Amino acid sequence: QVQLVESGGGLVQAGGSLRLSCAASRRFSSFSVAGWYRQATGKQRELVAAITGGSTTNYADSVKGRFTISRDNAKNTVYLQRNSLKHENTARYYCNVASSGFQYWGQGTQVTVSS
Repeated sequence: QVQLVESGGGLVQAGGSLRLSCAASRRFSSFSVAGWYRQATGKQRELVAAITGGSTTNYADSVKGRFTISRDNAKNTVYLQRNSLKHENTARYYCNVASSGFQYWGQGTQVTVSS
């Protein structure tokens, strides 16, 4: 079992920045993929960004150039740096990791962008 704890959410003005963090209860190097998803009210959960063990990254088209995902295996943490935030980025953001065919989710952290 893996516990994931997200932090860094909150209220921010449009155009501002926030960095989300996700700390895992075991070695991050054991995860093949780590990612951030978001779910806005009334919408399906969608992938925002993902990073593999080899640090290959993948981003949703809507966030390319504004969001950056990174991982620090020494701290068992994955980050999502979000710049130039827009109102439509308001959502609950979830951390996800995959290992040995299993996926694990955090509880999520709410991000609200005021326009």
